[in-house]
Amino acid sequence: MKSLNLLREAVAGWVGIVRGDPTWADHFHRTPAGLSSAIALFAVLAFLAIALASLGVGVPALWGFVAAMLVQALSLVALFAATYGTRLAVPSGRPVLDTLVPGVYALIFYLVAGIALSMFGGPLLILLWLGLVILLFRLGRAAAGWPIGVAAAFAVLTLVLLVGMPLILYMLTGPVAAPAP
Repeated sequence: MKSLNLLREAVAGWVGIVRGDPTWADHFHRTPAGLSSAIALFAVLAFLAIALASLGVGVPALWGFVAAMLVQALSLVALFAATYGTRLAVPSGRPVLDTLVPGVYALIFYLVAGIALSMFGGPLLILLWLGLVILLFRLGRAAAGWPIGVAAAFAVLTLVLLVGMPLILYMLTGPVAAPAP
């Protein structure tokens, strides 16, 4: 029940962020424990997403599950890297947890919506990416107080990392053709 309450509060907080409501922060537990709860909820939903995706082909072996969970964890790495990278370039006087906690919940919504949209076709995922960029832009403005350009750069950087890191990992681990003589 606590997980459902956290999700309900996160939805209310995100509605506040999008609307520009100054009380959005009251809906998130912006503490290390709140971040841990958000990450744990992300991990549970990622596990369920992997299980749901594997229904048609069979349950993967243990290493397959571990690899799939690591790929899902790259979303968190992308958010953390973009947040800390942007804060390094443009310092903000606000705590980093103000950005990270709602950001993890945005990734949870992205994961759930991605599962639903991927069943209807790949081109719809572009709309999901556009929606995520808008949410991350609003997060940068509300949580970190960044100007429009910095918030836009943060949103685009996060999306590029989010989409690019799994692709790069796939290319690096794939077979390499022998060079031509």
